[in-house]
Amino acid sequence: MMKKSKVNFIFFGTPDVASNTLRILKQNGLLPEVIVTSLDKPRGRKMVITPSPVKVWAIENGIPYLQPEKIDGAFISELKKYDVDLFLVVAYGKILPEELINLPKKGTINIHYSLLPKYRGASPVESALLNGDTATGVSIQKMVYKLDSGPIIARKNVEINPDDNKETLRGNLIKTGAELLLESLPDFLEDKIKLEEQKEEESTFCCKIKKEDGEIKLEDNDLKNYNKYRAFYGWPGVFFFKEVDGKKIRYKITKARLENNIFTIEKVIPEGKKETDYK
Repeated sequence: MMKKSKVNFIFFGTPDVASNTLRILKQNGLLPEVIVTSLDKPRGRKMVITPSPVKVWAIENGIPYLQPEKIDGAFISELKKYDVDLFLVVAYGKILPEELINLPKKGTINIHYSLLPKYRGASPVESALLNGDTATGVSIQKMVYKLDSGPIIARKNVEINPDDNKETLRGNLIKTGAELLLESLPDFLEDKIKLEEQKEEESTFCCKIKKEDGEIKLEDNDLKNYNKYRAFYGWPGVFFFKEVDGKKIRYKITKARLENNIFTIEKVIPEGKKETDYK
């Protein structure tokens, strides 16, 4: 666990992955000087302007926060006012310029939820489940100005259970990532860790998930459909279309299982209706 010595850092993050990481860090006596998060955005069916989970956490814990519209020279000049050891990035959602990455004394580090260089990009958790992997992991990298390509500070394997979905696996990875950071950060700050360069020839990439990616075809391979259900559990969810009385109806799958290698749908929400058993 983290030594009690003071670590000055600025935290960059936006979704609940980042706010949950902050919660674990706080439990271990590690709080950022400042938090940088995305602008409030319209969410839900009524498009209500809503703060990010990280902004909510910052307010609840009395931590100053910044919400830059652009990562430009003016914002970088603002950050220069803070005398910090490093920046910590967890799912911030914006590309950081090289000048900002190199600004702190010890640079910028990032928690990434795969065993880099595998699954560089925005959806490493979903990609591991989509591909039916039985293991993944967490990498802590020192950031460079190239997508998830920085040298590795620490990494740890995480088993994927057959019934894991995105939410359960991500929860395990968040906990593992925060604990790995707490374990490795003291030695990193004291230059006691030999950084491991990534092997570019082994790199793979994953894209940002879109809502339409959740469509499945009932006639597709059962394991493929189940893995898609696991990977897109929560958001965007999985759905299929079925013709009923000459009309094409969209069904969102809310509960399913793989039994005897057969993808079995248990509950659905038909378009415009409430959740029901699927027959």
